Order: sequence, then structure tokens, then C-alpha cells
Amino acid sequence: MRFQFALTLQALWTGLCQAAMQHYPAAWGHYDVCKSQIYSDEGLTWDYMACQPEAADMTQYLKVTLDPPNITCGDPPETYCALENPYMCNNECDATTEELAHPPELMFDIEGRNPTTFWQSTSWKKYPKALLVNITLSWNKTIELTDDIVLTFESGRPEQMVLEKSLDYGRSWQPYQFYATDCLDAFTMEPKTVQDLTQHTLLDIICTEDYSRGYVWKYDKTVRFEIKDRFALFAGPRLHNMASLYGQLDTTKNLRDFFTITDLRVRLLRPATGATMVDENNLSRYFYAISDIKVQGRCKCNLHANSCVYDKEKLSCECEHNTTGPDCGRCKKNYQGRTWSAGSYLPIPKGTANICIPNNIGPVTRVCDNELLRCQNGGVCINNVRCSCPSDYSGLLCEKSRCEAELGGCGGPDSGQGPLTPPSAPRLLLLLLLGSTLLREASCWPAVL
Repeated sequence: MRFQFALTLQALWTGLCQAAMQHYPAAWGHYDVCKSQIYSDEGLTWDYMACQPEAADMTQYLKVTLDPPNITCGDPPETYCALENPYMCNNECDATTEELAHPPELMFDIEGRNPTTFWQSTSWKKYPKALLVNITLSWNKTIELTDDIVLTFESGRPEQMVLEKSLDYGRSWQPYQFYATDCLDAFTMEPKTVQDLTQHTLLDIICTEDYSRGYVWKYDKTVRFEIKDRFALFAGPRLHNMASLYGQLDTTKNLRDFFTITDLRVRLLRPATGATMVDENNLSRYFYAISDIKVQGRCKCNLHANSCVYDKEKLSCECEHNTTGPDCGRCKKNYQGRTWSAGSYLPIPKGTANICIPNNIGPVTRVCDNELLRCQNGGVCINNVRCSCPSDYSGLLCEKSRCEAELGGCGGPDSGQGPLTPPSAPRLLLLLLLGSTLLREASCWPAVL
């Protein structure tokens, strides 16, 4: 008995420790099903839901470009010195030898190898001319970020750096965040951290000094752009209140666009020097080297797809809900019965699919959209196409009681219902108009799934 009790305590303690170590859920949101079959008064039919692909490591699908193109070390071969020890000069870079080459692809290979693999720039041999490098990551597809962007430097972290984003495939760029050892001196900006942001200032572009120390410390090699800390401003410190975040993303386009990209650009402006003065007699100490870049996200499919495929070096959504396009951004041919609309995260947990509907359904497509044509008597609007009525009611808007056909009508002693309240004049007129339209189009009305 005591042994069993001890095992129970141990299991509880392990669970508590794991919960404490996990600051955020591994992935936020599900919405992994686009439709399911349900039974209704009309038999088996489709119930549509908002859906999106699972989050993934997006570095598997990118194209990397360096500017200037010849900034990678090794052509001609160079010998480098350690930043913290100018007399330790045994690191060689040679593009013609695989073991000594440091091409940009090594920023995205499998981590954990020994020795560590990394991309490396040429040294700062043209000092005092600035050592400038642009690293551009392109997906040729809109991506929604779901986790922090993390860069791991094998050299010292840069003393000045800018992370930028593009939403138009690199035609224009906006800063995401500035990084410097001295924000005022480098960018004339007051230093801040993500903890200084609020719900009202979340979109502000800040400069941080948290990630720019020059020396290489064992645990200080990473530079971050904090996505989840920004999510937490709406969803709470452990991202438990996702409904609040989803509501904001649904209704605030600027917020949604803030976490959406087609390209990222890392602008390296000044390498780590480890001191206030540059040692002009040993410029081989100063360079950039990156061993890993992490970008976690998902294809943007406007909540109309739960999978994204990579084919012929291109990402595209596998669209549902009668939508099409790389981002499911338009209705399919012959399914343009109403204007295309993105899906909605709300109401939790299934959201709203906003499916595209056939062209020839007619005015009934607006049944649940119109303020005067809402489902009555507890009816539920299905995909803004029709009302699903309770068992006691029928009709286009669930406005008719089934007891009308019974002996004594709805006011009879056995009906179980009181007299029905007649619909208002405007609603009655609209019902009559809809009824006449339905009669005219009955011969060509397709079944709606």
C-alpha cells in the first residue's frame, strides 16, 4: 500500500515539474478539421469548420540569399582568430575543402553535430568600412509565425543588427526589431524589451540591448524575436486564453499582418568586437558566424485548409470550402454565389468556415446573413446557407410550428405549445419574397452539402 502511494506521489511530482518547465504550449490552436458529416432533418450533411495547417519548421522550405554574394568566407582561404583570445588563430575557412567550408546552407542543417556546422562571413579586413551583410529568407508564400524566431551565433553576437519582414515577396521591407549594445548610439532609440510592451503598443518597433553582448558566453549565443511573448499579451502568460487572441486576430487586420510574412531579412551591421576599440592589428578576430536559424510557422490558408504541400520548390495550400489559390484566397469557378471571405476563429472551438457556395442557389444564400432573416425559435444557422430547426419547428427560418398540422392546431390542449406570435410585417414580406423565388427556382435547385 505504501509502495503504491509512493508511486502515486512520484507521478504527481513528475507531472508538476513538467508543467512548471513548460512555459508555453508546444503549439497554439488546433482547427485541424475542415468538415465533418452530421445528421440533420435533411439526413446526412456536411458541417464545415474553420481549419488551418499544423505549425512546422519553415526553414525546410525557404530559399536563402546573401548580399553581397561573395561575403561567405573561403574564397580565397582565410585563417581566423578567436574573439576572446587574439593569439588563438587556428580556425581556417576554405571553400574548396568540404571539411573547412562554411556555406549558408549550414545555417539550416541538423543541429547537434560535433563539430558544430555554421555559415561564416569573411573577416573585417576592410575596416573601418562597415562589415555589412544581408541574409534574406524567402518562401514565395505567405507564412503565419507561431513561435519565436531564433538565430544562434557561433561567433559573438553582433553589436548592431536589424530583423526585417516583407509581406509582398521582398518588394518592400519593414523593421521587426532593432538590436544593439547601445540603442541610442546605433539607432537613436531608447532601449526596451518585449516586457515593456502592452496590448496597445504590441505593434511598436523597439530596439533591445538584451541580445548584443560582444563576448561569446556559453548560454548567450542566441538572438530572438519574441513571438509568443507578444501572443501572451492577449492570451495570458501561459497562452491559456486563446479565445482572446483569436478574437483579436479575427478583428484586427494590423495585428494579423504583424505575424504574417513572405520573407525575412537579417541585416548584420557590426560584428562583435568584445571591447570599445577595434584591434586594427588583428582584424581576423571580427566576423559573423551563424550555426542555426529557427522559424516556426504555418502556411497562411485563410482558415480554408488544414494541409500545405511542397511541390516543385513551392508551398501551396490544399484548399477546402470550395476555395482555390495559393492561399485559398478566392472562390472556385461556379462557387461564387457570394463574395469570398476568410474563415473565422470564432466561435471557439470550431470557428466559422465561410464556405463558397454555388452560383445558382439564389437569394436563399443570404438567409442567415440578413438582420431581418435570422433563424427563429432556437434554429441554428448552418454556413450562412440554411437554418437547422428544432424538432418542433420547420420552415425557411424555423418560423412554422409542426403542431399546426395536428388536431386542434398549435392552440389545442394537446399541442404542448401556446399560440405562436406572428412574424413582423417586414419579416413576413421578406419570407413571401423568398418563398416565391424558391418556387420559381425549384426545378434547378441543387442540393447543398
